[in-house]
Amino acid sequence: MNALPLVLTVFVACVVEAVEALTIVLAVGITREWRSTFQGMAAALVALAVITAAVGPAISYLPLTALRLVVGAVLAVFGLQWLRKAVLRASGYKALHDEASAYLREVTAAKVAAGGSRRGVSDWYSFTLSFKGVLLEGLEVVFIVITFGDNAHDIGVAALGAASAVIVVVLTGIVVKAPLTKVPENWMKFAVGVMLTSFGTFWGAEGAGARWPEGDAALLVLVPVIALVAAGCVWWLRSRKARQAAAASAPASEVISS
Repeated sequence: MNALPLVLTVFVACVVEAVEALTIVLAVGITREWRSTFQGMAAALVALAVITAAVGPAISYLPLTALRLVVGAVLAVFGLQWLRKAVLRASGYKALHDEASAYLREVTAAKVAAGGSRRGVSDWYSFTLSFKGVLLEGLEVVFIVITFGDNAHDIGVAALGAASAVIVVVLTGIVVKAPLTKVPENWMKFAVGVMLTSFGTFWGAEGAGARWPEGDAALLVLVPVIALVAAGCVWWLRSRKARQAAAASAPASEVISS
């Protein structure tokens, strides 16, 4: 697998996760207390480092065929979930993800939450919320890095893409001191869903014994095909929604005309 597609795929996927983690950290830190928030974030990063050190080498010892079958299936399911949400949002059947609204919800919850110190942490609420947010989003980053890097036999390049994404998001958050509401997260999730589904299908089929024509070059066909199918679903759902809206408004218009 070429290094550039690997870096770009991991980068875009990890940007989405990093933005969501940053939203939680900023909301809690600004509203409550930065020290406990940073402690929770640091504890989550340590936990992620331990998980990565334990899981990463273990995966590399698995047979490549079995690894690609399992990882391909998981990636395909994971990607289809992202793609399904992105398609529903793009077609109007699901509300668009709004980082500003998510930030306000976190701020409101942080303001009314009870305080209290515990185990050397002055604000346990800030600690736990920051820890959970960074850990959960970080686990997805670790999963993406390990699966993509191990299948491509280049963990270093995958890690570079993830690290670049996290650094860009964190530095941008520090500069603007606000949630990254301008990031086109919904379209990024659409793109990531296409990429994860494509790679999951590709590796899963290889793990099942299939051989793709031209090897990795088959991805150059598979990715656009899945993107076109997803775009077709968006168009069909938008058309369906428009027809439903027209049908619902038809009786009212007939009453007015009569």
